Amino acid sequence: MLDDRARTLLKTLVERYIADGTPVGSRTLSRTSGLDLSPATIRNVMADLEELGLIASPHTSAGRIPTARGYRLFVDTMLTSRPLSLAEHGQMPPQAVDMVAVREQLHPDQPQRVIAQAASLLSSLSSFVGVVSAPRKASVFHHIEFLRLGERRVLVILVSPDGDVQNRVIFTAQDLTQAELAEASNRLNAHYAGLTLEAVRERLRNEVDELRGEIAGLMSAAVQAGTEAMAQQDEQVIVSGERNLLTVQDFSHDMGSLRRLFDLFEQKTQLMRLLDTSSRAEGVRIYIGGESQVVPYEELSIVSAPYEVDDQVVGTLGVIGPTRMAYDRMIQIVDITSRMVGQALSQR
Repeated sequence: MLDDRARTLLKTLVERYIADGTPVGSRTLSRTSGLDLSPATIRNVMADLEELGLIASPHTSAGRIPTARGYRLFVDTMLTSRPLSLAEHGQMPPQAVDMVAVREQLHPDQPQRVIAQAASLLSSLSSFVGVVSAPRKASVFHHIEFLRLGERRVLVILVSPDGDVQNRVIFTAQDLTQAELAEASNRLNAHYAGLTLEAVRERLRNEVDELRGEIAGLMSAAVQAGTEAMAQQDEQVIVSGERNLLTVQDFSHDMGSLRRLFDLFEQKTQLMRLLDTSSRAEGVRIYIGGESQVVPYEELSIVSAPYEVDDQVVGTLGVIGPTRMAYDRMIQIVDITSRMVGQALSQR
C-alpha cells in the first residue's frame, strides 16, 4: 500500500502529533523523519497520504493530523511496543514498575476491591479513564422453588451456592397447580443442583421426552429466567478517572464531546457491550473511534484486554482516552494490569 518513504513519514507524523498535539507540517517532518528529502517532496508525499485518507488538514493549519484510518495503520504495522512480563523490571517503563510494586496491595479475598483498585491504577497511570468489568460468576444454582401467583403466572426463586437469591416472574403456556410446580422444583433440585444453568439447559434438552410437556416447558423457562437474572447481576463496570478527560486538550474546548463522553460513562450498559466485545478477543486489543463500530465516538480510542482466573476469561479491563494517545505505553499498562488482576483473583 505504501512505500518505505511514505511509511516513515506517516509514522513520524503520528508520533509527533501524539507527542505535541499540534498539526505537523512538512518542515517538521523534514527535520525529524531522518529522510534526506526536501519540504517540497515531503508535501507531495503528504498529499498522497491525504488522498488515501490516512491524514487530514484542519481548517486552521497548514499542517496535517492522522485520521482514524491513519491511526489504525500506525497501530497495526508501525507500533514497536511489545507486552512485558511481570519479571522484566529492568526493561519496564517507570509506571509499569510502580504497578508491580502495587501488586501486593491487591486483596485476592476481596474481588470487588481488586477490580476497584485496578480501575484506579489504570486511570492514574494512563491519565485517562480506567474501566474494569466485574468477574463473571459461573451461573450455578443451589436450590429452586416455584410459587403460583395466578393463572399461568409463576414466581421463580433461585438460590445460588453463595446464598444470593434471584426472583423472576415467568408466564407458562398452561395453568399449573402448586402441586405440579412442587413436582418440577423437586426434580430440578434432586437431579440438577450444583450444575451450571447452561449444563441444566443441555440436559433438559436431552431428557425432554421423559418429562410431561408442561413441566419441561416450565423448567426450560425457569432456566432461561435464571440465566438472565444472573447475567444482570454480573453486569457491573467500575469506572475511574472520568475527570481526567477535562484536562485533555482534545476535549477541553468541546463541551459537546465531553457531555457525550460523560453520558457514556453514566450509561454503563453501553460500556458493558464494549467490554464484552473485547473479552472475546485474545490479548491486548485497540479500538479506534471513527473506524471501529465498537467505539461509539470518533474522538475516543479504547485499549483493552481480557483477564483470566484459573485459565478462564472472566472479565475485561482497559483504558479509554482520546485517539491521540501514546498507544505503546497504554498497551504495556493494560497488559500488565490484566495479568496482575488475574493473578490476584486466582489466589482466592
